[in-house]
Amino acid sequence: MAVITRGFGGRRRDDTDLPPGQYRTDDFPVLSAGPTPRIGLDEWELAVVTETGERSTWSWAEFTALPADEPTVDIHCVTHWSKFGTSWRGVSVDTLLADVETAAEYVVAHSYGGYTTNVPLEDLLDGQAWVAYEFDGEPLVPVHGGPARLLVPHLYFWKSAKWLRALELRLDDEPGFWETAGYHNDGDPWREQRYRAD
Repeated sequence: MAVITRGFGGRRRDDTDLPPGQYRTDDFPVLSAGPTPRIGLDEWELAVVTETGERSTWSWAEFTALPADEPTVDIHCVTHWSKFGTSWRGVSVDTLLADVETAAEYVVAHSYGGYTTNVPLEDLLDGQAWVAYEFDGEPLVPVHGGPARLLVPHLYFWKSAKWLRALELRLDDEPGFWETAGYHNDGDPWREQRYRAD
């Protein structure tokens, strides 16, 4: 006789919106590589730094005065959970880079607290990524990356760096925190690119 844990429903294979190896959750799990930084809005700053060292910066007031989008997207964590229909408010990376001259092909996202992650620039353009500062109509709380985080919903969520402070544009690819620890360089949930060997 088979033993079945109460409430176990198995993996649903009929859910075409769910990437392979993922399960749906209505929760918003909190996962971080270290302690949660607390950044006051009066000291928060976002920088875009080109491969030549040219900097564009925004204070909190300047940043939140930029045109904002309100994307509703699905997010997928490398730890196998997916959350559907999440609502955000933020500034498109396209807007932040509109006046930036660059030949870069890669970006390293830098966070308050020292976390980094790398993303090809093409994955951040054409309405694919935002710097988000609201979730579900409320200011983004620190445990979820507030005051502002990168939001790249078509990649695993570790690519959506919390507590964002800079986007460094690069000619060469430089792996970030999890990528140097063995996670996949690209992180596409539809291709199950969790770890380097995937």
